[in-house]
Amino acid sequence: MTPVPPILEVNDLNKSFGGLQAVLGVSFSIREKEMSAIIGPNGAGKTTLFNLISGFISPTSGSITFHGREVVGNSVDEISNLGLGRCFQRTNIFPGLTVFENIQSAVLAKSNKCANFLSSWLRYSEVNERTEEIIETVKLGPLAHRKSSVLSHGDQKLLDIAVTLALEPTMILLDEPTAGMSPDERFSTIEMIAKLWKQMNLTLLFIEHDMDIVFNHAQLIRVMNQGALIAEGTPAEIRNNREVIKAYLGE
Repeated sequence: MTPVPPILEVNDLNKSFGGLQAVLGVSFSIREKEMSAIIGPNGAGKTTLFNLISGFISPTSGSITFHGREVVGNSVDEISNLGLGRCFQRTNIFPGLTVFENIQSAVLAKSNKCANFLSSWLRYSEVNERTEEIIETVKLGPLAHRKSSVLSHGDQKLLDIAVTLALEPTMILLDEPTAGMSPDERFSTIEMIAKLWKQMNLTLLFIEHDMDIVFNHAQLIRVMNQGALIAEGTPAEIRNNREVIKAYLGE
C-alpha cells in the first residue's frame, strides 16, 4: 500500500526578528485527520510558528508545504483558499453582527458572491441554508440572531470556529481555543471541537496551556522551547520525557 503523504510538512523552518531567533530549525509533518497539540512555555515560539504556517509572516528560511504545495511566499488568502483555516487566541469576529450574519458573511466570501448575491433569490437562499447548517453543527441555533458582542467567551470562540468552517478548510490551526474560559466552558468547547474533528474529518493542530485538555485529546504532542522543537510523541511519551519535564511540565 502506498503511504499517504502528510497534509502539512514543515522543514527546517527559521524566523528571526533582529537578533531574536523566534523559531529555530523546526521540522515536523502532520498526517491527514490527525488531532495534535503544540505546547511549551510562554515565548517558546508557538504562535510565531502558526503565523508562519498560515502566511501572516514570512520565514527567514525553510519550507512549508500544504497538500504537497509549497506555500512560503503565498498570501494569507491564498493559503486559506487551499483549505488551511486559522482561529486566533482572540476571536476574529464582527461584534456588531449577529451570529447568523457573521457566518453568512464567511459563506458569502467563500462562494465569491459578495458583490451580486442579492441579484438572485436562489443564490441567497443557498447561502442562508449553508449558514443555518453551520449554526446547527456548532449548536448555536438558540443564539443565531443575537449580536456576537453579547455572547459568552465560550460561545464567541465557537462562533469563531463556525466562521472558519464556513471557509471549508481541511485543516484548522487553533491558538489556545480555551484561553480565558471557565472550567465548564473549557470542557464544553473542547468537546465540541473534538466532535467537529470527527464529524467533518478535519485535521486539527492546536496550541494549549491546559495540560488536561492536551493529554486527553491530542493524538500527538509537539513541544517547543526557546524557538526549537524539543520533543514529539504520544501523550504517554511526552509525559515521561525528561527534557520536556525539565523545560515545561515540571517534576
